[in-house]
Amino acid sequence: MRTSSLLLILAGGLSLTTAPAHAQKTKNAPFSYLPEQGEDRYNQRVPQKTLAPPDGSGFIILAHQSGSAYAVERYDATLKKQWSTALPVQPGETVEAFGRNAEQVLVITHQTDAAGQRLVAQPVALSGGQKGAPVVLLTAGARERRPGVRLSPDGSRLLAFRYVTGRDEQVRSLVGTLYDQRLTKTLERTYDFRDQGDFFTPNLLLANDGTQYVTLLGDGMKKLSARRYPPTADRVGVATPVPVLGVPVGGTFGGQPITIRDARFALQADGQLYAAALCANYDTGELTSLKVVRFDFAANQLKYAPEMPFSAPFLAEVTKATGADVKRLTDVYLTELLLTPDQNLVVLAERHFEEGGPESPVHARELYAFGYNPFLAPSWHLIIPKDQVAPAVDSYTGIGYRAAAFGEEIQLLTLETLQGKSDLYQRRIQAATGVLSSPQRLKLNVATDQAQLAYVKDFTAWLGAKTIIGVSRPNKKSAALQLNQVVLK
Repeated sequence: MRTSSLLLILAGGLSLTTAPAHAQKTKNAPFSYLPEQGEDRYNQRVPQKTLAPPDGSGFIILAHQSGSAYAVERYDATLKKQWSTALPVQPGETVEAFGRNAEQVLVITHQTDAAGQRLVAQPVALSGGQKGAPVVLLTAGARERRPGVRLSPDGSRLLAFRYVTGRDEQVRSLVGTLYDQRLTKTLERTYDFRDQGDFFTPNLLLANDGTQYVTLLGDGMKKLSARRYPPTADRVGVATPVPVLGVPVGGTFGGQPITIRDARFALQADGQLYAAALCANYDTGELTSLKVVRFDFAANQLKYAPEMPFSAPFLAEVTKATGADVKRLTDVYLTELLLTPDQNLVVLAERHFEEGGPESPVHARELYAFGYNPFLAPSWHLIIPKDQVAPAVDSYTGIGYRAAAFGEEIQLLTLETLQGKSDLYQRRIQAATGVLSSPQRLKLNVATDQAQLAYVKDFTAWLGAKTIIGVSRPNKKSAALQLNQVVLK
């Protein structure tokens, strides 16, 4: 692994200096939002609540405005609200997904009662906010596992699925239904896992053309694998072969039992599937390495990147960057896999943890960034220190970070207090080289007290490389949130 001394100096000094302020224009508008309650504070089903429409004009927001209603709202480029459509929710009903396609916004809710469970899609017209007729996508028994839904990146396809389990509660199959952008049913399919043994974790990804990818952590959490299913049904009497690619990343190494502690799969714009896995010692929980894989179904082959070990030299880098004496790596979780047009891959991870019980503050510490060239060879890595704390009511919605790729540049946004100024800060990473900029203030002057909600990360989004949307409370004296648009020159 090659890491230049310049990168380490940059990573270690981020909390001490900030970049000179660049010219920018900021607009603000009043904003109403009620924090989510219940399990979604810790396991968010809709972490992104601001979307850009396909024509690039303005943006769309999903806002929780009361205990019994959400609203879908469309704004233009001047923050003028064009329309707002209320979406009432019943007790026990939760929002499961939020997306848009070329014609409409889709809000998927999960409903449950004595009769069972339902996934229901509520379409809202992009042009004027008119609600269409709701569509029941799927029903499941009251005692079945909670069903799931996936939207393709462009919203043109939707897949609803339910779990079929055995007496031991292990998943035996998934039963999915595919819909087009007008919520017309196009396909029903069963994904069978009887060949997977007794302990594995399945997931589904959906491509814009309707191709389905089943990703699996199997073999006792030691193997990464994926299966690709076409968007069309089999011909009568002719079963279509299902391509399967897999690679073991765990096992016994040097006498240590190594398993997958955290994994993330991402379907990229080039049509290929990438996966990253944080591996750990099963007995101690200590993270031992990062492993990255590319699943090339077109060539029917895997590309396995050289392992990134979290050995003594790497821990010394973490100690130098953070100022803490780090002897072992724990509490780190994968968060993003970003691929640039030149096929440079950037894997991002973050260390976060709760101090104690459910009502204790939540901490989000340093970011870990790993760069891979187009041949999936490791080319650089960074440790980016930050110190974020949020009360339990904010959970991970008020801290952490946002990231996006524009060309060969990765942009990061964090809420931090640097040199006594609490604000959103932007950093830039060059994907090919790992060169990292100092943090630049967005000049929103976010409130620092923890008595009220100060910043809602869920609404942070880029409308382009130089236009950022966010929701924050500007100072301690203000009780109200505001919607912000920052345009960097």
